[in-house]
Amino acid sequence: MIYTPLTKRAMKIAFDVHREQVDKSGLPYVFHPFHLAEQMQDELTVCTALLHDVIEDTPMTLKELAEAGFPKEVLDALVLLTHDDAVPYMDYVQKIAANPIAKAVKLADLAHNSDLSRLDTVDDYALTRAQKYREAIAFLQGS
Repeated sequence: MIYTPLTKRAMKIAFDVHREQVDKSGLPYVFHPFHLAEQMQDELTVCTALLHDVIEDTPMTLKELAEAGFPKEVLDALVLLTHDDAVPYMDYVQKIAANPIAKAVKLADLAHNSDLSRLDTVDDYALTRAQKYREAIAFLQGS
């Protein structure tokens, strides 16, 4: 993890907004963005990894993140990483491929979300989701 004033701000926000959330196995959800952030190489990707699900999964808005001082590069990546259910999944992934920050975070996100050992029960839904994620990884790695 890279510790700068900006990454510390992102850590605090991620912890605060995900505080009551749990993942599919009942573990604190915030472990997921922290796991991704540990893999990132610079301040912008660390912040983006920590905040990658904030807009999609919490009441916090992009405007609030901008007001908190996050730079345009982080905000642009967060917009791309926020999946609108009306957009087909692979169209969403294709847009991410054009942004190096979003792409790095999404690759780590997909790898972590494809790790079936994180789940208590691996059912058909989990297997189908993991296959979709593997296809997205292959696309992003080839782009």
